[in-house]
Amino acid sequence: MALIVASFVSGLVFGLGLLISGMTEPAKVIGFLDIFGAWDATLAFVMAGAVAVAAIGFALARRRSAPVLAANFSWPARSDIDAPLVIGSALFGVGWGLSGICPGPALVDLAGLSAPIVVFVATMVLGMFGYELWQRRNAASGVPSNAPPGAAVATPSDG
Repeated sequence: MALIVASFVSGLVFGLGLLISGMTEPAKVIGFLDIFGAWDATLAFVMAGAVAVAAIGFALARRRSAPVLAANFSWPARSDIDAPLVIGSALFGVGWGLSGICPGPALVDLAGLSAPIVVFVATMVLGMFGYELWQRRNAASGVPSNAPPGAAVATPSDG
């Protein structure tokens, strides 16, 4: 129960922070991304504050042997930069720049039931399911998850 309460409070604080900072306003986000036009730098301060708070939190967490509400930490196992990471980051950035909507703020904005936000979230969920299906198909056929689409995979029968 404590994990559920902590998750709810964390999500609530995150959502309120997105609302207060303006990250849920696509026009403000696009203004921030328009560095060669009418640039609105206010979100840079929001992001800098978030990075500072996160850095302190990670520094404190790394000093602990285990988290408070879990058996162990779930630190990333990989630190390399590969093609799927770069492609995914580029797709995320292009989508964010074109729409001014990021997945987290979109979920907060979903409460308003605005048609563009509902469509954005629906297509985001479809994209997640599509990626999951693609990953499962590759796993079933023996294609490594980081292989480019259409890559050939050597099998023992290839000689």
